[in-house]
Amino acid sequence: MIRRTLLLLATLAVCLSTNAAKRKNREAERVVIPIYDTIRVVVTDTIKVEPKPAPRIDTLRLAHTPAEVDSLVEAWSILHQAQAEKAFFDTYTGDDESTASMPIDTLYKQRLLDMVSPVHLPYNYIVRNFINQYLNGRWSALTNILALSKYYFPIIEEELHAAGLPLELRYLPIIESNLSIRATSRMGAVGLWQFMPATGKNLGLEINSLVDERCDVLKSTRAACKFLAHLYKVYGDWTLAIAAYNCGPGNVNRALARAGENCKTFWDIYDFLPRETRGYVPKYIAAAYAYTYHKAHNIEPKPTPDCIATDTVTISRVMHLGQVASTLNIPIETLRDLNPQYKLDIVPATKKSYSLRLPTRYTSEFILNEKDIYAKDSLYLKEFINPANLEKKRAEGVGYIYTVRKDDNLGLIAKRNRCTVKELMKWNKLRSTVIRPGQKLRIEKPKPRG
Repeated sequence: MIRRTLLLLATLAVCLSTNAAKRKNREAERVVIPIYDTIRVVVTDTIKVEPKPAPRIDTLRLAHTPAEVDSLVEAWSILHQAQAEKAFFDTYTGDDESTASMPIDTLYKQRLLDMVSPVHLPYNYIVRNFINQYLNGRWSALTNILALSKYYFPIIEEELHAAGLPLELRYLPIIESNLSIRATSRMGAVGLWQFMPATGKNLGLEINSLVDERCDVLKSTRAACKFLAHLYKVYGDWTLAIAAYNCGPGNVNRALARAGENCKTFWDIYDFLPRETRGYVPKYIAAAYAYTYHKAHNIEPKPTPDCIATDTVTISRVMHLGQVASTLNIPIETLRDLNPQYKLDIVPATKKSYSLRLPTRYTSEFILNEKDIYAKDSLYLKEFINPANLEKKRAEGVGYIYTVRKDDNLGLIAKRNRCTVKELMKWNKLRSTVIRPGQKLRIEKPKPRG
């Protein structure tokens, strides 16, 4: 009995010992041994760098001289303008196949519709007649207008843009003066925009014996923008504003009163306007069409003017254009063409400064040689100190040169230039009426418009 009890106790002890060992092993398995990652830290030393002083201006070697820079700017301006002009005309020269079989009236109408513009461009038989005049190669001045536009339009467009006006108003000088800066009408209107003396002065232009800013492309365009903006503010319609530019607000107001309350545009009051103004807006529309679509009609411009890219310099002393021409080796005819506002070739900068327009490639050269240019004043201005010389020069400045064309005769030339055969012979000291093509004739009176 005792022996059996001892054997049972021994077996129980072995079981307990085994269970304790197993429990210990399980607890050991549950122990998590932490693993530590390592981070590599690299320490670098810092070096303080003192900034190097900028090189002195007088030690720098320029890549180009000022004259070379001006030439590069001029070349860039000409290229940029040519690209912009090409992009504009390419838009309106690629008619699709459907236009090939269109009647001419339908084609004109469709093309005008394609010229989306704030200025209404309707088509009718009156507009068609003026379009045909511009496209008539024998009598039209369009080829010359296209050439001159390369110089004048960029200047005009910049001022229109600055004034917030439609760029399509650039076509107005075409019908006013055929883009001739010296154009003079029988009534005395002058310049691209054909201002009468009183109108020009009212718009802030200087007009006297030495200066006529109606011939200054920049200042006359600014004056025109000012006038057109006022007219549009009054009428709220561009066709009425354009008509008022031609005949004056008084005539337009009277036409509106006669036409009735519901009349709001040029075409509503057409029958009540002066005869010249009735053709003014249709001619404007025709000029816009002819300029835009001239390539579609196989019309090419005359050779481009020599000076397209220009800039201005400020003149603060009395100066003769000859001083600039002789110092910079510029033909004085070029200076006269770019500065027609100086009637006697004198810039009268005594009480205020004036601007002088030069080809871009000469602007830096003018600045570099300014002292030498002004130093010649006694040489070039001595003949103008005497009032008698000024009067003589003023008399010589009236008139222009006419080149005899094929099939011309004195009678035809006199009619074309609004003078008599006797006057032509007197002005040119002709002993007979025989003339030859290419001969130069002096016309001693203002050049007629168109």
